[in-house]
Amino acid sequence: MFDYQAPENLLQNKNILVTGAGEGIGRAAALSYASHGATVILLGRTEEKLDAVYDQIEAEGYPQPATITLNLETANETDFDNLAATLEQEFGQLDGILHNASIIGLRTPLESYDPTVWKKVMQVNVNSAFMLTQALLSLTETSKDASVIFTSSSVGRVGKAFWGAYAVSKFATEGMMQVLADELEHNPDIRINCINPGATRTNMRASAYPAENPMDNPAPEEIMPLYLYLMGHDSRAINGKSLNAQ
Repeated sequence: MFDYQAPENLLQNKNILVTGAGEGIGRAAALSYASHGATVILLGRTEEKLDAVYDQIEAEGYPQPATITLNLETANETDFDNLAATLEQEFGQLDGILHNASIIGLRTPLESYDPTVWKKVMQVNVNSAFMLTQALLSLTETSKDASVIFTSSSVGRVGKAFWGAYAVSKFATEGMMQVLADELEHNPDIRINCINPGATRTNMRASAYPAENPMDNPAPEEIMPLYLYLMGHDSRAINGKSLNAQ
C-alpha cells in the first residue's frame, strides 16, 4: 500500500468530504482526491486557507470543489445536522469522509493538564468526529462504494508520557472506528478504517517537535498512496483496520 499506484479515474464521480482541508495532510488529501476525479468538499475553520485549496483545484482543472467554513471546536449537533441537510441538497450523497482535523493540545503531565484544554482537544478530535459521522452516515447509504477514514496516531495505540489529551483522543478514535466498523460489517458498500499518518512535515508536527529537522520527515504528498487506496474501490474488503501510511 505504501507504493500503491492509483488509477487516474479512481475517484471519478465520487463526492468526498475532507475535514481540516486547509493545510497539511488534509490539503494534500483534498488535492490528491480531486486529481483522481473526486468532487471534494473542503471543510475547515479558516476561510482563506480553504479558498487557496479551492483555487488550486480549479487551476488544475479538476472537478469543481466546495468549501464549508466550520469551527469544530464550537460546532454542535444542530450545526452538523444543518451541514448534512446542505450536503444532501447540493450533492445528494457522499462516497467518502476523511476525518483529518485534529489538535494536539498540551504536552504536559496529566497531573497538571488544564481541563479546559482537555475538553477542547476531545471536542475537536473525538466529539466532532462522532457528531459529524452520525449526521452524515445516511448520505453514504445510497453510495455503492463508501469509505470513512478516521485519523489515528501511534500514541493512540500505545500511550506515551506527556501526550495527554491528544493520546487519549486517538485511543478513543481507534475505538470509535472499531465500533462503527463492526456495526456496519453487514453492509458491503461501506467500510470504516483508521490511518496513522506517522511523522509528517506539517505545522502540527513542528509544534510537537520544535527541535526536529522537518526535512527529516516526508511531505504530506508523499504519504497519499494509503489515503487513495482506502478511499478507492481497491480497498472494498478492508474494514475495521488501523493502517500506517508509512
